[in-house]
Amino acid sequence: MDKKIYDLIDGYRDEFIQTLKGWIQVPSVRGEAEEGAPFGRAVREMLDRAMNDAKEMGFPVRDFDGYACDVTLGEAEEKIAVLGHLDVVPIGDGWDHPAFGAEMEGDRMFGRGTNDDKGPSLAALFAMRAIKEAGIPLRRTIRLILGCDEESDWKDMAWYAAHTEMPEMGFSPDASFPLINTEKGMVHLRFLAENKGTGIRVLEMATGDRMNVIPGESTALLEGGEELAEKVRGWGEKNGMDVRAEVTETGVRVTTTGIPGHSAYPEGRRNAIGMMLLLFRDLGAQGPLKTLADAVGMEHDGKGLGCECRDEISGPLTCNMGILHLADGKWIGTLDMRCPITADLEALKAAAIAHLPGFEVEDLGTKEPHHVPAEGELVTSLLAAYEEETGLKGEPMSTGGGTYAKVLKQGVAFGALFPDEPDLAHQANEYADISRLLTAAKIFANALIRLAGK
Repeated sequence: MDKKIYDLIDGYRDEFIQTLKGWIQVPSVRGEAEEGAPFGRAVREMLDRAMNDAKEMGFPVRDFDGYACDVTLGEAEEKIAVLGHLDVVPIGDGWDHPAFGAEMEGDRMFGRGTNDDKGPSLAALFAMRAIKEAGIPLRRTIRLILGCDEESDWKDMAWYAAHTEMPEMGFSPDASFPLINTEKGMVHLRFLAENKGTGIRVLEMATGDRMNVIPGESTALLEGGEELAEKVRGWGEKNGMDVRAEVTETGVRVTTTGIPGHSAYPEGRRNAIGMMLLLFRDLGAQGPLKTLADAVGMEHDGKGLGCECRDEISGPLTCNMGILHLADGKWIGTLDMRCPITADLEALKAAAIAHLPGFEVEDLGTKEPHHVPAEGELVTSLLAAYEEETGLKGEPMSTGGGTYAKVLKQGVAFGALFPDEPDLAHQANEYADISRLLTAAKIFANALIRLAGK
């Protein structure tokens, strides 16, 4: 790669840090829709900030009614897309740093979105800036598309595709290096049941904001006193679970503490809702709570739902209960299943419904699996860029995560997390190392030159 690119990206360091701080300090969690702000005022603010920063770098920018924007480099008819997102999941529990403080410790910046996906998206923007300022001639146009609803319903990409032409080829910097060319299918379900169980009486419970987050803490208020609290504490000790019980004027306040994470990567995590359900069952709960404990509990492989399956290309099915609320006398919750690419999604839905007797189950939508052959121009070019910049061998991988790569005919996930870095997406104390993000910017620039340069 042209040495100018390296020098330019290294020279952007201080500006990159300040720009990323500004992005992280915007709490762009989806909120109530307003005119011109379909995903809430904070997300609109983040979109405006990103567009203004791109304009100051000299790029033409288009706003798609607050759903998304794009940033363009080049004038060729054929286009290469880079798809990132500006929205973030809610804060969650367990932070030691302000989630939107953008605090620095050495080379490391803490904050929601540093890793998923503001930091990588900004690295891609600075890669485009380096290509522009280095004067690299292009045979394909590079288009950075920044969406605002990736963590929820992807209405941003549907709106974008309906109002302009979507490029056919590109990548999303919203996962890991070396490269992900296989993404599992998704099944999203909501379930409801009357709170008619016996054995224990739950007065209050409201855990979880997003189905794609493994909740790290769950709290419930149970009818009872010190005798019940002692049973809860004893259960925690017996089962090696982090469970607390406090007697209050209104009942026993029970808290289970697990290990939060992204629903696509449940290995090594511990779902606090699942812990609570197993506790309820062992305290004698019958009815819907026992059904949920038996069918899901703390499993993440879908076995209790009759959905356990795997294939050689994409691995095993994973399942997460991200939300469970007691509201207006009803239990309401969600299931997020990430399914092998050979799985029958309709059959999986039917199996889950059959294993939840007494529940009304609503289909919140499915996303088909996505696979791009490893032999094509896209995958070979991106892996060559990764190998050149890191000196490491690159092989395509599979993931249970879902990225915007799915909206492209030929789309893959490419960066920005390196193989030796922990994945803190959707977790407390999310952070990114600035040096790693700048290295990612160099890899992106190398890849874009291979795909779009003359």
